[in-house]
Amino acid sequence: MGCCEKEERSSELSSDITIALAGNPNCGKSALFNTLTGIRQKTGNWPGVTVERKEGHFSFDDKTITAIDLPGIYSLDASSLDEEVTRDYLLSHEADLIINVVDAGNLERNLYLTVQLLEMGVPTILALNMMDVARKRGISIDTHKLSTELGCPVVPIIAISGEGIESLLSQMAAVTNGKTTGGYRLAHEECVEQAISDLLPLLQERELSNRHWLALKLLESDSDSHGRIGNALRERLDHWRQHIGKRAGEDADIFIADTRYSHAHSLAQSVIKDKGRVGRTLTDKIDRTVLSRVFGIPIFLAVMYLMFMFTISIGGAFIDFFDGIAGAIFVDGFRAVLGSAYAPEWLKVVLADGIGGGIQIVATFIPIITALYLFLSIIEDSGYMARAAFVMDRFMRSIGLPGKAFVPLIVGFGCNVPAVMATRTLESERERKLTILMNPFMSCGARLPVYALFAAAFFPANGQNIVFALYLIGIIVAILTGMIMKQTLLSGSSTGFMMELPPYHLPTIKGILLRTWDRVRLFMREAGKIIVVMVLALNLLNSVGTDGSFGNEDSETSVLSSLSKSAVPLFEPLGIHEDNWPAILGIISG
Repeated sequence: MGCCEKEERSSELSSDITIALAGNPNCGKSALFNTLTGIRQKTGNWPGVTVERKEGHFSFDDKTITAIDLPGIYSLDASSLDEEVTRDYLLSHEADLIINVVDAGNLERNLYLTVQLLEMGVPTILALNMMDVARKRGISIDTHKLSTELGCPVVPIIAISGEGIESLLSQMAAVTNGKTTGGYRLAHEECVEQAISDLLPLLQERELSNRHWLALKLLESDSDSHGRIGNALRERLDHWRQHIGKRAGEDADIFIADTRYSHAHSLAQSVIKDKGRVGRTLTDKIDRTVLSRVFGIPIFLAVMYLMFMFTISIGGAFIDFFDGIAGAIFVDGFRAVLGSAYAPEWLKVVLADGIGGGIQIVATFIPIITALYLFLSIIEDSGYMARAAFVMDRFMRSIGLPGKAFVPLIVGFGCNVPAVMATRTLESERERKLTILMNPFMSCGARLPVYALFAAAFFPANGQNIVFALYLIGIIVAILTGMIMKQTLLSGSSTGFMMELPPYHLPTIKGILLRTWDRVRLFMREAGKIIVVMVLALNLLNSVGTDGSFGNEDSETSVLSSLSKSAVPLFEPLGIHEDNWPAILGIISG
């Protein structure tokens, strides 16, 4: 099949460097990102889509380096939102360097993306990750030969422990400081090369640094690339697609992909010196029980029960502490300072009761949310979360969803907002909509403190059992909702389910804490803003009277009380009447 042709390219010197981390799912890309950036990172969305964007910063060689953690993908074919976002970002040339993170234990499969990245012409370093796992499996890789064949630096690392990171940073500095790196171009079959040679002159006026890449994507029927060309070029393109199809006996895009896969296979075979020991690994032995039809679901339910018990027992123990500290500082402290400054009462209500009270409420959520995210981070980093999706696949198909739709639902236990964002991994729009509609019934972390307080007050002996039952009820209602929607508005069958199961490993304390902190910080920033604003608004409505006076807290003449009384007819089906209207006040405040 194809062979490699070398060409020279050099990277421009840059004082501030942007690097992009790209790789397959479960290759340890996020572990490398956390190792490089620590807590100097922020999470947001890519423009125009709900795909998570993680950006971090670190310093090396007297330079400030920005690292972008791109979504985990298997190829740059733009068949999903994640692939489209990654491809568009790399084509924008905002990144000075790509760090292609590769799982050393699955080299052949990972090399397909590597070949595509190198074909784009962006300076690339291959970070051969999980070398410890590969060694345990008896796999030995000739990194020097791999580097020679690909024409880019290859650095063996163990991202989770930091091994090899210094070598990676040194290579990164060498490439970005202008030292040349051998280029790479995969030589396709003769008919494809002829088509590329014919198309290149027609692409000269296109504002694209790598026209060879564009020509390949056009032959692969890439919709985005197709939108950049005129009718004359489309006719020539159709001619070459038909020509390649006749010569190859299959569509041009499949033929080109097959060339890449064949090259990845032959390259992996040539650089792997030891193919690995044959036999069951520890992961295989554990999965025989964890993924079995008999024990799979009971183990999953046991893990969920442990999560709630851990959250209630550990997180619940600190609620009063956080409540007292926040109240003393942000409510009583603010009032004392404002009182000594003879501030007007309305300012005390705004700053102390409103903003300070809102911060106090957010503070009571912190221990519960932290404990919940801590447990979720442990089961994610250990490799069990993917198994949970696999175990639930058969059950989820009964409501027309694949097993991996259960992952966003599990994330919903922490917060429904990132859970809705996580539905982007589902293939069809119907599956995304159905999962989003089910998600509100998965009790999020913000409801957990309320559950915990009621459980501790009324069921002190077995509060975790009550909370677990409440969560189970929510899951059951979500399932019933899915079944109803499947038979009515969102009918249809689920798509095929394929998910890579990463090997089990012990999570690192640093990785768990970074992931937990990132999620807690996001919750405090997003949910905290809403809570503080709502508490401020409620306190103002509670203080302002219907006659415009101020200082009507908890009186029947406040605007909030008047609104509650006027809403009594709406709540009569719930048993609320004129004599117990304050219940509406509690509902609104809640």
